[in-house]
Parts: sequence; structure tokens; C-alpha cells
Amino acid sequence: MGRSDTRARIQGSATMLFRRHGYAATGLKRIATEAEAPFGSIYHFFPGGKQQLAEEMIRTSGPEYGRMVMALLDSVPDPAESLVHAFEAAAHDLAAADYADACPIGTMALEVASSNEVLRAATAEVFTEWVDTAAHWFGRWVDDPGTARSLAQSMVMMLEGAFMLSRAARDPEPLRVAGRSMADLLRTAVARTTGGASSGS
Repeated sequence: MGRSDTRARIQGSATMLFRRHGYAATGLKRIATEAEAPFGSIYHFFPGGKQQLAEEMIRTSGPEYGRMVMALLDSVPDPAESLVHAFEAAAHDLAAADYADACPIGTMALEVASSNEVLRAATAEVFTEWVDTAAHWFGRWVDDPGTARSLAQSMVMMLEGAFMLSRAARDPEPLRVAGRSMADLLRTAVARTTGGASSGS
């Protein structure tokens, strides 16, 4: 196995562990064990150690997850129904992972917001990118940029909050409720900005 393969296994293992257990609960020894890599190879590939691994995880997994969500939204023609579909897919995936794998950024963001400025800034940048991208998508259905941005922020907030409730209850229903709520919010916004025409009704 080559150097690039070892590095990729370390990064992949760190990503999985950070996503499931958070920053503080994930140690470098556990990452090395999970990656089946010598402990010293972590500092060889990641001189910044745990913080560098976490930052790379945030800056890599965050955009990847955002693209996945947007692909789900673009997979159904009706925008309100696409929101229901995207949240339903998140509910299915979370249950299939036994409630261990949710958003790759949410677990980290809550933990580092007041304890690690480098990682806080990285998570903030990812959330900003998600909101900007989603605002552009909502802008296809509502005329007002401010409304589109509010819908985008609501979608991210509902997704993260629903993940938390679903993981705590070990029940996918909060994600499904959030999806239906987002669909209702979009229909209402479309009706207001188009003078009564509502999407998906």
C-alpha cells in the first residue's frame, strides 16, 4: 500500500470517528487503530495532529455533504416535494446507520464553537457555503432574495435540529416532520411572492 493510501485511510477513519463521536472523544490512537496505520504515520501526514485532521474533515466532508443534499433537491421536479424527499432520504440514511452517522459537521460544530477557534471558523464557513448554495436554489422558486436566504437558513437549521432530535430519540420521525415543515414554508413563500400561485399544491 502506498503513502497516498495510508493518508486516505487515516483521513477516512478520522472523518468517521469525528462524525460519530465528536472531537474530544476521538483520540489519535483510536484513529490509527481504525485506519490500521502506524501511530507515527499520523504526524507524518498530518503534522498538525488532531486539529489538522479535524479541519480537513470539516473542509472536505462539509462541501461533499452539501453537494449531496443539493443533488437530492434537484432530483424531484416539484421543489416542495423535493424538500420532503431530501429529508426522507436523510431519515432513511440515519436509521440505516443505527443513528450513528448524521451530518458530518453538526456534531463537531456544537462541540468546538466555544473551545477551538480554528475549527469553529471552519464549521462556520461550511454552514455559510450551505446557506449560500441553498439560497440560490430557493431563488429559483421565490422572487425575493431575502426570502430565499431565510428559507435556506431555515432548511439548514431544521436539518441540524432534526438530526439531533432523531439521534436522541432513535426515531427518524423528526426528520420527516422537518421535511414537511420546510415544504410548507416554501409553498407559503411562493404564494406570497407570486401573488397566490403555490408550488406543489
